[in-house]
Amino acid sequence: MLYPKIVSLQSKDFYTATVRLDFFAVANIHLENLKGRNKHHQYDTEIGRLKKFKAFLRQDELSFSKLTPSLLKRFEGYLLENQKRSPRTAVNYLILIRTIYNLAISESIVDRGRYPFGKGKVTIRIPESQKIGLNKEEIQKLESANNLSEAQQNAVNVWLISFYFAGIRIADVLQLKWSDIVDDRLLYRMDKNSKLVSLKVPEKAKNIFLIYRKLEIQNNLIFPYLENTNLRNQEEVSVRTQSVTRNLNRALKRASIQVGIKKNMSMHIARHSFGNISGDKIPIQMLQKLYRHSSITTTIRYQANFIHKDADDALDSVVNF
Repeated sequence: MLYPKIVSLQSKDFYTATVRLDFFAVANIHLENLKGRNKHHQYDTEIGRLKKFKAFLRQDELSFSKLTPSLLKRFEGYLLENQKRSPRTAVNYLILIRTIYNLAISESIVDRGRYPFGKGKVTIRIPESQKIGLNKEEIQKLESANNLSEAQQNAVNVWLISFYFAGIRIADVLQLKWSDIVDDRLLYRMDKNSKLVSLKVPEKAKNIFLIYRKLEIQNNLIFPYLENTNLRNQEEVSVRTQSVTRNLNRALKRASIQVGIKKNMSMHIARHSFGNISGDKIPIQMLQKLYRHSSITTTIRYQANFIHKDADDALDSVVNF
């Protein structure tokens, strides 16, 4: 089977091509589109997933006619049983395959009649995931921690800044600049969806920022982790952020063990911790604003992980007699 060079689906060259495209050729176009949108972390992740799919197939080519519900179900079983992947991870693989298939349909590369997803075929259901955050006492242990190594203390500081600003993502924390703080407010544009954010700087955050004000960090950055990175090169920033996050997570886990926290710690759990402590105390519309969610439905689903009072009261009303 012949394939054209990888080009944008919007280019004239693509539409004049007379060769056929198989699944992996369309997958390459999908990957190039991700690169073009600076989705470098997603690009790297999905390259790995496609390699795993090829390993399962034991070949580098796959016609859409052979991409059947039976094949997909066998691949899902392979991920769950042979590769010991979680159900959520297996779903992520299927979502990627579906995305590529939909791209092929939208560009008339394959007929919708062959679509292997949907009722009676392969149905993608995202399993509920358990989100566990720290409680007040555990966060206070981090705030008052002493005798930590420099790397551990820096990791705790980064984590606390994320928590103090309603769980802003680690990629955004690492790119915060002093120029983002104006009149005691943090003003920045989120890396994930380019939303503008304006949040008051809490006193606790000010105390941490004072520590880093004394450092001469390049690029006007608050934290030093990306100071030797070309911030205009999104691919370089993405690769460096992934590496830094891994190191911060390791240091954070060691610090949490030292202060007596038994929960599995990571930078992302700062967001869950904010949700856990806010519970049902804050109106859902305000939480949507703090979380920077586009849809309130997303906020409701997310916060449902941390709202237990009504269920607890209902249980007590039955068993406490």
